[in-house]
Amino acid sequence: MDGVIVRRVIPSDNSCLFNAVGYVMDHDKHKASELRQVIAATVASDPTRYTGAFLGKPNEEYCAWILDPEKWGGAIELSILADYYGREIAAYDIQTARCDLYGQGKNYMERVMLIYDGLHYDALVMSPSNDAPEDFDQTIFLTQNGTIAAVESQVLNLVRDAQRKRSYTDTANFTLRCGVCQMGLIGQKEAVEHAKATGHINFQEYR
Repeated sequence: MDGVIVRRVIPSDNSCLFNAVGYVMDHDKHKASELRQVIAATVASDPTRYTGAFLGKPNEEYCAWILDPEKWGGAIELSILADYYGREIAAYDIQTARCDLYGQGKNYMERVMLIYDGLHYDALVMSPSNDAPEDFDQTIFLTQNGTIAAVESQVLNLVRDAQRKRSYTDTANFTLRCGVCQMGLIGQKEAVEHAKATGHINFQEYR
């Protein structure tokens, strides 16, 4: 196996999940708008599968919501994008070192990888060296028997190293301040409730 696994940083603009997927699938960090449209179209076309109970809000409302560039993506969006591209998406969570695999069991022969710090998604790639230009990044890996064995141990080492350095946000217990009214909040749950009550969505983490 020639090369090292490298974390490619995606801008923090509320669309990191979509742009990270765009990068590993298409070498393009500016696909958020297009991929949001793909998700909205997929969900709108199958209301039987994408019910209000599944989405957490009515189908039509969800479609408008996901098109808003301020809104974040998560597991639902990753599973739709795995099917759209016909490739597995492996998302590694730094806090737990867990890998969530989307598109599993569909006989997809290729896999891409993301890393998640509790708030933000970046891309994981194979590069000839730590300082090689992005032009040389390998982002798509062939799976054999449901694994990319030679690469996975390297990926886990990178994830565990980030975990040791506590390079993640504990979203249940982290402290936030509302950028609009300066109210202090603890955890994602309080932030969500505050946003619902006030319409404020500009939060900064502070310690």
